[in-house]
Amino acid sequence: MTKESGNDLICIGCGATIQTHSPELSGYVPAATFEKQAGDVYCRRCFRLRHYNEIQDVEQTNDDFLAMIHALSATPALIVYVVDLFDVSGTMLPGIQRFAGDNPILVVGNKKDVLPSSLKEGKMRQWLIERMHDWGVRPQECQLVSALQSESVKVLMQTIERLRKGRDVYVVGATNVGKSTLINQMIQIGTESKRLITTSYFPGTTLGKIMIPLDDTTSMIDTPGIILKTNYTHYLDAKDLKEVVPQKEIKPKNYPLKNGQTLFFGGLARMDYKKGPQLQHFQCYFSNRLPIHRTKTEKAAELFEKQAGKLLTPTLKGAKMSTSTLIEKTFVIKQPTDLVIAGLGWIHIKEIGTKVSLWVPKNIEVTMRKPMIG
Repeated sequence: MTKESGNDLICIGCGATIQTHSPELSGYVPAATFEKQAGDVYCRRCFRLRHYNEIQDVEQTNDDFLAMIHALSATPALIVYVVDLFDVSGTMLPGIQRFAGDNPILVVGNKKDVLPSSLKEGKMRQWLIERMHDWGVRPQECQLVSALQSESVKVLMQTIERLRKGRDVYVVGATNVGKSTLINQMIQIGTESKRLITTSYFPGTTLGKIMIPLDDTTSMIDTPGIILKTNYTHYLDAKDLKEVVPQKEIKPKNYPLKNGQTLFFGGLARMDYKKGPQLQHFQCYFSNRLPIHRTKTEKAAELFEKQAGKLLTPTLKGAKMSTSTLIEKTFVIKQPTDLVIAGLGWIHIKEIGTKVSLWVPKNIEVTMRKPMIG
């Protein structure tokens, strides 16, 4: 290793190779700063993220991440697969069972603290197992945690130790599910180490594998999060992510709508009530900080044109929002259903035969699922 290149060092925050020549690439440390550092090194991106809450774009692609995860099928390991309980379908990784090969999968539903406290954990766990089966995932076990609550993380650590049977542990998941926060909590509980992985509200923080020794021969490996471009979190800036991603227990909001009325979810999505009982109650599960506005459907397009980015906030980063930004997706409810907008939240609809339209940007996924609550 030389001070000039730093090629033998990795950033202890994100796993990127340290380099001093290209500020626009991952792992960059100014040469003058690198000369002064001894021992553990944070790249400029991680340093500014940790101290100033700033994020920088990097050149990594999902191909890089997927190539790393593909190697899992040939590596004896326990796969700890982390999903966001608030956004389960929006953080599902296609093909995770195939990537795991014959390795056992422990599904971890993170952020249980943001769900309504009235929801029983046993019921929630069974619901999550059923959804995994729907997607072709056959977990050995399923556990619910909050990465911010040490007691639930301690139980998870015991489960991991029981299931890994002396093997390495790979922690995988989509961006923004809280993988690095979870691992940091395990490090703090299990050791006195200060080598904490960079965490933030921002997707795409971990750039390369970070290995945390479990014993003399095995490690826990934090892998880069897969960026899912069907999810709103990929298209929001730092300030707006804090409005959309819940940080506290969500309080469901009940909206009685008449036929021909519309709900706007900030400036990101809208729902039109097109057919059903003359008056119907729609239960909305979104971040408490996301504003929801009700209007007549006949006035919705005009309102959006005039108020997107003003009354109707947040909006997509760097985009001029207009009616042409959103496309219409129509749904007819055949049984009580959650209508889920990836990365944003969901609407619970009870009445069979209800017809609604959701308007979202073309890349955003909208799905129907068995209700999580009720």
